[in-house]
Amino acid sequence: MKLDMDSQVTRKGQVTVPIELRRKHGIKQGVIVTFEDSPSGILLKVIPRFQDLIGADAEKADLKETLKQLDKMRSEERY
Repeated sequence: MKLDMDSQVTRKGQVTVPIELRRKHGIKQGVIVTFEDSPSGILLKVIPRFQDLIGADAEKADLKETLKQLDKMRSEERY
């Protein structure tokens, strides 16, 4: 389903993402988005939180422990 919606750019360059799109894509305060220049215009993409990437293994993984392991690997330069 294609949704065409307009939003006005403020003098500070800010735009409001329509509520329908925020709800559909889980865009809430603090969510990080990226802007990509594409042949058809500007593409806005939601950057998923690390916690959301655990997926099917969410029951097996503890976020704090996973981050601790990643930090250890980074300090050992083993990525």
